[in-house]
Amino acid sequence: MSQYVSRLGSGFLPPRIRFPGGHRRPRRIAMLSVHTSPLHQPGTGDAGGMNVYIVELARRLAAINIEVEIFTRATAGGLPPSVELAPGVLVRHVDAGPYEGLAKEDLPGQLCAFTHGVMRAWAHHRPGHYDLVHSHYWLSGHVGWLAAERWGVPLVHAMHTMAKVKNASLADGDTPEPASRVIGETQIVNAADRLIANTAEEADELVRFYAADPAKVAVVHPGVNLDRFRPADGRAAARARLGVPQDAFVPLFAGRIQPLKAPDILLRAVARLLERDPSLRPLLHVPVVGGPSGSGLAKPEGLQKLAAGLGIADVVHFHPPVRQEALADWFRAASALVMPSYSESFGLVAIEAQAAGTPVVAARVGGLPVAVRDGETGILVDGHDPADYATALHRLLAHPPRTARMGAEAARHAESFGWDTAAAATADVYTAATHEHRRRVRSHHV
Repeated sequence: MSQYVSRLGSGFLPPRIRFPGGHRRPRRIAMLSVHTSPLHQPGTGDAGGMNVYIVELARRLAAINIEVEIFTRATAGGLPPSVELAPGVLVRHVDAGPYEGLAKEDLPGQLCAFTHGVMRAWAHHRPGHYDLVHSHYWLSGHVGWLAAERWGVPLVHAMHTMAKVKNASLADGDTPEPASRVIGETQIVNAADRLIANTAEEADELVRFYAADPAKVAVVHPGVNLDRFRPADGRAAARARLGVPQDAFVPLFAGRIQPLKAPDILLRAVARLLERDPSLRPLLHVPVVGGPSGSGLAKPEGLQKLAAGLGIADVVHFHPPVRQEALADWFRAASALVMPSYSESFGLVAIEAQAAGTPVVAARVGGLPVAVRDGETGILVDGHDPADYATALHRLLAHPPRTARMGAEAARHAESFGWDTAAAATADVYTAATHEHRRRVRSHHV
């Protein structure tokens, strides 16, 4: 992994990429997000960190004069063909398959229809309207592959998650990703001009699992909206707004409820805490903010039943997904965010919570060791034994001053993950891809 670490320098931010001759940035890009709309509420269905990533990145790219048109599948009738998300950012709704009731696993069968819709939109423009395609997740990558070849422009792809990586660390009872996805991802890795990885670990996984060319992989950490996620008026005010007891210890889960994210481990850890010390019960207030997703849809009430079976239904409080502004309040109100995930390409929620001044207890997987500084801004846990998470939570509960120091350090740590930095680094990747694509086209014509 040293070839990627060297790109990052001594800190966590990738250095600006420099190119001789000041090669031109693209003016307008087509961004593809087939299976989840940037307009959808994160925490519902398949909407999550990737939605936040696309929205925030597109806004910041537009702010540095790169126009963005985001193509996504229409999931309701009567949607306008296009919606302005922000100045310089347009969301285009593409009809592909039934509006509702189509599982993500069925979407590969609609890629031809989606590609047709993208091509129809492009046909209304003059040649050269788009300078580059940036696809997100493997489904979009296949559309991007065809579109980039048809338009004669480079393809930049972000995996977000990878089938081989997920299958290597499945939660008990979770469904493996199909071979068709593995094949599809391998094809995209070979076709893309550039691959954007969230962390050096993800870059290494692209090479190790998919034989990606290391020269095509660029590490760009996602950002966080530091205007929205900040300590603001503090924990007491946030708890008052949310109706959370002021003197409670509040370990929070926020995200999609599915085996991959492992919210059940938090519940089992809380049960272990109470087994060790029943006197803690009046102090515990455990919010679970999010909705069923993915394989979690098979048992939408499973987590509530688990809480009842563990005898902790009185301390666990379920809340539906909330908008980003309200999510920031939940982070401020929490004593700690708990992320026992089996796999995370980065863990954007961990940075958002830290930006709000809250330490994080997380699994030592994927990008979480980059997002969380173990012992400084939170606690990283090896494995997924609820007893280990119970121990980590007790460390925070038993030492409030130390926990407060972690929260303050977490907020400082998160300041280095602004979206402006991520957008500038992404624009540099676009420039590199565009320059190399033009050079390759010229060499073919010599």
